Amino acid sequence: MKNLYALSLDQAVNLIATIGTKQTVLLQGHMGCGKSSTLDTLAKMFPNHHPVYFDCTTKDLGDLSIPSLNTDEGYVKYLPNEEFGLHLDKPVILMVDEFGKASPSVKNGLLRDMLDPSHRFPEGSIIYATTNLGAEGVGDLLPPHARNRITVVEIAKPTADAMIEFGINDNWDHSVLGFVKDFPHVLHSFQDVTNPKDNPYIFHPKEQRAAFITPRSLHSASDTLKLRDRLDDVTLTAALTGTIGVRGAMDLMAFVKLSDQLPSLESIKQDPLNAKVPSSASAVCMVVYRALSTIDKNWVDAWMQYMVRLDKEAQGLFANGIRGNKYAQRGMIMTNKRFTLWAMDNNYMFAADKK
Repeated sequence: MKNLYALSLDQAVNLIATIGTKQTVLLQGHMGCGKSSTLDTLAKMFPNHHPVYFDCTTKDLGDLSIPSLNTDEGYVKYLPNEEFGLHLDKPVILMVDEFGKASPSVKNGLLRDMLDPSHRFPEGSIIYATTNLGAEGVGDLLPPHARNRITVVEIAKPTADAMIEFGINDNWDHSVLGFVKDFPHVLHSFQDVTNPKDNPYIFHPKEQRAAFITPRSLHSASDTLKLRDRLDDVTLTAALTGTIGVRGAMDLMAFVKLSDQLPSLESIKQDPLNAKVPSSASAVCMVVYRALSTIDKNWVDAWMQYMVRLDKEAQGLFANGIRGNKYAQRGMIMTNKRFTLWAMDNNYMFAADKK
């Protein structure tokens, strides 16, 4: 059953930033949905903190602290691992990654820090953890005494629209963005799919799949596609199959073939009134996504001249894309004279936002 209170990554980061100095938050979510990437976001929010990525799957008890003998005074004290950054004399952001897969000794060894960071971490330090959903069956276990010391929240899988917005800002290959647009169910949760055969693209604990689609594997597929000019079709298909699975690779390759029919960026920049306009809706979407990902101030005018030759739905797709709060080129495009005139002429598209 879907958790109605599952949080987006943005909501989770805000929660950690707000209560993280007082309470350890554990992010529990689907594999490959970006839980670990939250450390980069938090590091940007707290530039005076030292970020620490502590991967529990590679640790033993000796990686937490080791004994140091003081024979003169007759006692032993324990020194923390340099990895924690305590010697830097500044607050840290410690992400305890894959906490549910840690060995029992590592889990127990971390509990004091997670309950009360102030006993050895500098004031203002933030400790939080990540783990997979127990229902995924990949070995994530939380004993009751450990769970009771932390705040566990579930991370929702991103929607197709959220994934596309992220991909645009992260300069993903436009073929992947078009694929996600037309196949939004590749981001559905196995919790909503009783029979795994109903969604052959995703991970499902009831069926063994060598490869499948997650936000992480889509990112990897995008990286591969950006280098496709160096690969033949067989090699490219094999690589995608090993990244996102057979069914996903076959369907994504169809979008790759379709992208070969798109007008070149150079033709849009140099001759926007005559550059080719694709005939299929999927190809038009890819043209828009490619523009959103790559546009700069030098060819906004040319793009606006080309864009008005597309159908209104495609024009609206571009407008909605640049109006996203996280879109890096938002200000640059919204202050462009041609876009401003277009927005005035098409004001009806934004009427719903004013209600």
